[in-house]
Amino acid sequence: MSTQPSRSIDPVTASVIQGALQNIAIEMGYKLMRMSYSSIIRESEDFGTALTDAKGNQLAESVQSTPLQSGPIPGYVKNVIEVFEKRGTPFKHGDVIMHNDPYGGASHGPDIALIVPVFYDGKLIGFSGTTAHHLDVGALSPGSCGIVDAIDVYAEGLQFKAIKVYDAGVCNDAVWQILKDNVRAPGMVVGDMEAQVAACQIGADRFIDLVDRYGLQAVDDASEALMDYSERLMREAISNVPDGIYSATTYMDGFLDDPDRRDLPIVVTITISGDEMEVDLEGTAPQISDRPINMPLIGTVDISIWLTVRTVLLDSDVYGYIPQNSGLTRPITLKVPRGCMANPIFPAPVIARFTPGNQLADTVMKALAEAVPEQVSAGIGNLKVIAFSGLKEETHWVHMEIFEGSYGGRFERNGMDAVDTLYANTRNNPIEDIESHLPMRVTRYELREDTSGAGRTRGGLGACRAFQFLEPGGFSVEGEGHKFAPWGFKGGQDGQTAELHLIHSDGKSEALTSKVPYHTTDIGDTFLAIGPSAGGYGNALERRAEDVYEDVLDELISVASAERDYGVIISDGELDMEATAKKRNS
Repeated sequence: MSTQPSRSIDPVTASVIQGALQNIAIEMGYKLMRMSYSSIIRESEDFGTALTDAKGNQLAESVQSTPLQSGPIPGYVKNVIEVFEKRGTPFKHGDVIMHNDPYGGASHGPDIALIVPVFYDGKLIGFSGTTAHHLDVGALSPGSCGIVDAIDVYAEGLQFKAIKVYDAGVCNDAVWQILKDNVRAPGMVVGDMEAQVAACQIGADRFIDLVDRYGLQAVDDASEALMDYSERLMREAISNVPDGIYSATTYMDGFLDDPDRRDLPIVVTITISGDEMEVDLEGTAPQISDRPINMPLIGTVDISIWLTVRTVLLDSDVYGYIPQNSGLTRPITLKVPRGCMANPIFPAPVIARFTPGNQLADTVMKALAEAVPEQVSAGIGNLKVIAFSGLKEETHWVHMEIFEGSYGGRFERNGMDAVDTLYANTRNNPIEDIESHLPMRVTRYELREDTSGAGRTRGGLGACRAFQFLEPGGFSVEGEGHKFAPWGFKGGQDGQTAELHLIHSDGKSEALTSKVPYHTTDIGDTFLAIGPSAGGYGNALERRAEDVYEDVLDELISVASAERDYGVIISDGELDMEATAKKRNS
């Protein structure tokens, strides 16, 4: 099958234009990082930047940020276009539009988009967009995560539905004032938004410069050709998968202290027919109408599925660089029952959709494992999102921690330790940054030893991280994986579940569930997060004894685990190959 651009433009020029578009999106991302006030953007890189055409089709995105931020930008833009059409509102040069409607393309309310329409010779030619997670959006408790008790979207914070914060270059001061008056950390939040506006304007300027250089027709032709090219790559990858129906089910904790809202199934059925794929979520748990772990179909569910399919079928290690644009999604059809957790009905709350969406991605991976077993990992250890906050005199401080998970073992490689998984792709916050900006001390940060799922390739290890409060404060948590361990594959063992503990200043410890509404703390209290370790891949007795011994020397597994799980005998600190052979053959 041909993989050359199909339009009249020559492939070299198309590739050059594509590279320029990609570089614009990347530059926007780095400028946003450097101008931002909050660590969630500056350090964790929980943001996205992208360029779209005039219809909202993605042309390029910032590859250094999280897919859950860049991926939804076309959905934001398309909904803004739809809303403007309904209102009879025109786009104008100099407009800046704010949008965070979770039922209008946004993945959830704290991920606020700032979007700039791009004009050339008076014609709308595209949009320059940024999204970023903001540390407070005026919800029922401090922070914009860990809000697991909101009863509807109105309890989740301010909603901006395609609102012009600049109209033809004129600042809408009233909107900014409403924002400042209704969030707990206005300096940080507004500062981050102003950084987004500047990054969008940089993207728009660079887009216009590109059109000046090559001409509008060439840029349009290149964009269409490269979307066609990406589509062909995806169709070819799908056609290499045997036709058939592949299914998987996993279970979410939900709310472990509530028998009616726990043990929630996510069901994925993938049908491969030629070069097309249908992903059906029939059987997934009904929406929980008064708890915010539902997932918006556009902005969370679609991105979770597309990202996982693209990662598995078009691995960059094999295919190299692939233009990241809307062409990749054309061969994939989603079938999601309305009213289930993955397609809730307004105004069902959705703000805590992060870990459910990552669990969905893991379930897609599990279903694809039946079809392409050498291209997947075993079960991942899911992440947590933790909001720490406090009030000193009349000023709030807010910090968001994306606490990392781990990857399952792979066909030829171990799972990765203590990393963000699947559609997250954010970074942890450096201890130095936390302690220099916040009244907190990180007293422990280490790998969770001797817990990974055993296999021919072992699962990744989770992390342990402890945060001590130096002033009175509080926290809230959105998490998963306290009841159901990451799945082992092809004979590999399951991983280990996660844990949370609040260790009071008097030394008494309190075990917590995976989802914790706002909880106050005193000076000296310590919040301890213990991440899940991932599943193993393949029979553990097939793992090279030398690799097991190396893990023991690195203190990743114990001598006892080496013998019990891998049949590897280590005596007096040395690998005993003869005893190992006897053990494995017994």
